[in-house]
Amino acid sequence: QVQVVESGGGLVQPGGSLRLSCAASGSISSINSMGWYREGPGKERELVASITSAGTTKYADSVKGRFTISRGIAKNTVYLQMNSLKPEDTAVFYCNANLRIAWSFNPDDYWGQGTQVTVSS
Repeated sequence: QVQVVESGGGLVQPGGSLRLSCAASGSISSINSMGWYREGPGKERELVASITSAGTTKYADSVKGRFTISRGIAKNTVYLQMNSLKPEDTAVFYCNANLRIAWSFNPDDYWGQGTQVTVSS
């Protein structure tokens, strides 16, 4: 099986920074991409940032220039550096991994349990 585990959320003041971490583990054959999504209060889950196995990144317009996604050396980890945080960034952040497990032909999406990020003074 596969586990996706996030860490790094918390409470921060507006203008502050946080770094989220995510690691995928288990019987993984290959990882196509990893990314971060968020669900704000009363909002639908939306893509924040993603990175492919080739290193191509994608960002939501609302976070461009403030957030940076990167991969770890092991390639099964991903980080989200969040700077200049705003109250509207308050949300539960979920890590997503699109990967193929050892005995499967097709890739599938796996999700972490979510980590709360609260931006408030």
